[in-house]
Amino acid sequence: MNVQERKFRAPLGRIAAERVSIKLGRGSAAFEAVSDVSFEISPGEFVCLLGPSGCGKSTLLGALAGHIAPLSGMLCVDGLPVRGPHPERGIVFQHHTLFPWKNARDNVAFGPKMRGVGRAERRREADQILELVGLNGFTDRYPGQLSGGMQQRVEIARVLINQPRLLLMDEPFAALDALTRLRMQELLLEVWDQFRTTIVFVTHDIDEAVLLSDRIIVMKAQPGRIHE
Repeated sequence: MNVQERKFRAPLGRIAAERVSIKLGRGSAAFEAVSDVSFEISPGEFVCLLGPSGCGKSTLLGALAGHIAPLSGMLCVDGLPVRGPHPERGIVFQHHTLFPWKNARDNVAFGPKMRGVGRAERRREADQILELVGLNGFTDRYPGQLSGGMQQRVEIARVLINQPRLLLMDEPFAALDALTRLRMQELLLEVWDQFRTTIVFVTHDIDEAVLLSDRIIVMKAQPGRIHE
């Protein structure tokens, strides 16, 4: 992968969570999904949130993305409270959210297009990112013409082209077969080595957490909290 023309680096991305609690649902159906969670993540660190289903991992990731507001406590990125979604906090889900009517290049170039980047420049950047994730021969393919692993590569490229401070990943390889999942894990580590974006990766797979991360934050359920 030739990325020598440009290094994509995100020098920021410090996370601080202080006594964060999150409730989901309304009225009598409301429940505490996350309770009194505190942690810090350094810029450029790769951290896995590990725990069983229902322990609040994805809820906490949604709060970091700005999609869910905490009931109490403080959640900050680079010293600023998280208040709503922002391109600097990119998220990749288990199933892709690509536009089916756009090819891989145009899906990846969508963010720069919204920022007013010229057509030639954004296409050049998209092609470079797609080369980084091993899809330089598939830029004109539509999502329906790509395998599950390729779709996730495009999804990751679409987030990374915005040079986010945080890359938030919610079990992004869980729906893939074992061999494709291993290849995607290896690819993610290669991409992280180029970008050094802070990554928060949700998984319930111990082997995956050990393989990928610098550090593992273990969570337990009912309500979701950090296992001391």
